[in-house]
Amino acid sequence: MIALLLAIVAGYGVHLVYSSVAFGWDGFQPGPPAPETNASGKSHFIEDLGLGEFDARSLVAAIAVLALMGFTFGIVLFNGIVAGVLLGMFAATVPVGVARIRHEQTINLAHQEWPSLIEEIRLLTGSLGRSIPQATFEVGLRSGDGLRPAFEEAHREWTISTDFNRSMRVLKGQLAHNTADIVAETLLTAHELGGGEVGNRLQALAQDRLTDQQHRQDAVARQAGVRFARWFTLVVPIGMAFVGISIGDGREAYADPLGQALVAIALLLTLGCWLWAGQIMQLPEEDRVFE
Repeated sequence: MIALLLAIVAGYGVHLVYSSVAFGWDGFQPGPPAPETNASGKSHFIEDLGLGEFDARSLVAAIAVLALMGFTFGIVLFNGIVAGVLLGMFAATVPVGVARIRHEQTINLAHQEWPSLIEEIRLLTGSLGRSIPQATFEVGLRSGDGLRPAFEEAHREWTISTDFNRSMRVLKGQLAHNTADIVAETLLTAHELGGGEVGNRLQALAQDRLTDQQHRQDAVARQAGVRFARWFTLVVPIGMAFVGISIGDGREAYADPLGQALVAIALLLTLGCWLWAGQIMQLPEEDRVFE
């Protein structure tokens, strides 16, 4: 009984360390902090994670289901409570990780629209004689789902105050991205200075954003083989574990105290390799300058 309690406490401690490093969770609760909701009914925790399209109940339910599945898988595969607790704790963090990846992909796809949006703004201000604010909101309100809500908020501010500076601050606050900051500041500067150089400034900005996107896409493409190889840090150990239980009394060996200790060490090493590989493959993000 004491060994079981120690195993549970050790597994829970590993979960707390992992969730703190990977997701920034604070406190001693097994899942994310108790969600506080704002006027729209969304959890502040969900918004802070950048998971605006997810609600707290769905996230917590997914965490609970994955934790139970991981625990069951660990018990069945390794024939011991220690592995079950560890895998359950690790699996509990998967929904947040997957949701954050999906959200980041959505944001990246949205910001790939900027070069074409800027070019359209340049054409409207040049050939058709639109003002910078008019062209900005006319184009932004036709943009994709990733950018349009922010433009709607900025346009609402413009309608109320006709202050382009305040409208651009709203746009930057809604998008919270370095590219949006640069575009907003360039449009604001072009609006304030005016003159015949507006078209050239916008053209240079569109080319700069397009070049940055191409460099990032090239870097991601070069990492394709490494990303594929990263999965071997999970697939190979699991495959070896299945082979182990199929040979002789391998499953009984896992249930031995020494076997459970070795399984726990192997799981921790596997997780460490997975996190380390993901960390070194992250592309550097430009710091926000015009917040």
